[in-house]
Amino acid sequence: MEIHEYTRLDAVALAELVHTGQVTAVEVEHTARRALERAHADLNALTGPLYDPVPDHAPNGPLGGVPFVVKDSGPFVRGTPFCLGSRALVGAVAHTDHALMTRFRAAGLAALGQSTVPELALSLATESRRYGTTRNPWSPERGVGGSSGGAAALVAAGAVPLAHGSDGGGSLRVPASACGLVGLKPSRGRTPCGPLTGEAGFGMVGEFALTRTVRDTAHLLDAVSAPAVGEKYALPPPGRPYAEAVRTDPGRLRVAVTTTPWAQATVDPQVADATLTTAHLLEWIGHTVQEDRPVLDPQDTVEAMVLLAVSTGAALLRGPRGPDPQALEALSRQVLSEARRRSALEVMAGLDAQHRVTRALGLFMAEYDLLLTPTLGRLPAPHGTFDPDEDGHTPRTWFHRAAEYAPFSAPANVAGLPALSLPLAQSREGLPIGVQLMAAPGREDVLLAVGSQLQQAAPWEGRCPPLHV
Repeated sequence: MEIHEYTRLDAVALAELVHTGQVTAVEVEHTARRALERAHADLNALTGPLYDPVPDHAPNGPLGGVPFVVKDSGPFVRGTPFCLGSRALVGAVAHTDHALMTRFRAAGLAALGQSTVPELALSLATESRRYGTTRNPWSPERGVGGSSGGAAALVAAGAVPLAHGSDGGGSLRVPASACGLVGLKPSRGRTPCGPLTGEAGFGMVGEFALTRTVRDTAHLLDAVSAPAVGEKYALPPPGRPYAEAVRTDPGRLRVAVTTTPWAQATVDPQVADATLTTAHLLEWIGHTVQEDRPVLDPQDTVEAMVLLAVSTGAALLRGPRGPDPQALEALSRQVLSEARRRSALEVMAGLDAQHRVTRALGLFMAEYDLLLTPTLGRLPAPHGTFDPDEDGHTPRTWFHRAAEYAPFSAPANVAGLPALSLPLAQSREGLPIGVQLMAAPGREDVLLAVGSQLQQAAPWEGRCPPLHV
């Protein structure tokens, strides 16, 4: 298989070729390795050498033989080192598979490498002391977003059809918008977080993936989204497979649209226009669209995000060896300091803030099927826009800064709602612009059905970034 043939195919198409014997899983892996090495040379998106060749190439599972990469966000692949993008974590090796990795394996996916992240996954820019700067294949002087930035760069460049990522405040959707991809943050409890974590970031972190097509997102979610036994959050299964939802008309839906952020932020006119154009497209498809927005206190979202950061710091401090503070970036040191000194009363105040956001969004989504917003407030940021090594930041001021860039993403994490970023537009400069859809808890089926309608009405598959394998 040649690289140009490989990059034309999404994961579902690749799996079909393997299942029908038109190409072998070994051939696909060899091509993917060449593509990954080529992309990394341009983009700096891998944490190190590729994994050893996949030992078992039996194309079992619905996505058997499809290559992907995992995110350096913690212990994920048994026997594999991880460092969360930090020079301070040395010698850490996963002694068991993450529950989601177990499901990836069962689906037949072949993990070939590990993608870059900002330190402790705290930033919306994938730039760190540990890995340096990951470049955007659409414009190498701009960032890929964060924290699943390396994953997004590799998928956008054609190196893999999909890549693992996680989302605690926009960490799948922000890179999806910056790199022209599909990024789904599942509902709280839709995908597993164990076995080493009982509750990921007080329920605000969701694990899933970045893809280039809505159907890949749907098929992958079908493969990995069964409730996990013994976990704190679990959702009932959907009424029908997600792969069927993307082929089914969802009927006439009620859609609210807003381009007004909850945070103190300015939305780029091109980004706002892309969202309003999507609203008109939804009306043309047959949905009922009106301008409306939930009433949220932006400070509540920031306080919940601080609580999430503190949970990351606490997890590191509970480890057998605490990280060396001198090897940490300035923001990470502040997060650990906040974790050490935060009182139970302050934790409860953060939880109360989370509950207020959850209630407000829950009541709003009882009136509408979807909420349409921009994904980012701006075009992909130039490198250096976010500097976690800059002195003077506290977790609170950092998240206020993040909300200026991505003012629409974090509330879905706080409230546990599913949210989907779609690459529906491009700027005059040729940069990707993502548009976000949010739904009620457990309604990924609605998101994917409408996402499929939008992909058919305004297809993006033919777009190719300048830095492509």
